[in-house]
Amino acid sequence: MRRRKLRELAHARSGDKGDTCNVGVVARDARAYALLREHLTVERVRIYFGGLVAGGAVRYELPNVGALNFVLRGALGGGGTRSTRLDAIGRALADALLELELDLPDA
Repeated sequence: MRRRKLRELAHARSGDKGDTCNVGVVARDARAYALLREHLTVERVRIYFGGLVAGGAVRYELPNVGALNFVLRGALGGGGTRSTRLDAIGRALADALLELELDLPDA
């Protein structure tokens, strides 16, 4: 097993609507997508963000573009107009997720 940062395998973008943030993770190639499908679970993302995500989380698979989309409810401290967080609109969550380290097979 080898520990690798998510940014070595993918790009990411995030957006928001109210107190919900979505983070799209786009694999760099088909092999990376297969690894992400197996190792980048909704549970792993919830653990990584910890108490930042107060509500539920869902993962959607988009195999035609080699991407996973995570919808994180209650992730923005009430949303742009109500939150006291520095980034209440979720722009930074994609970049933060790319720092996640995954234990992946060597091959």
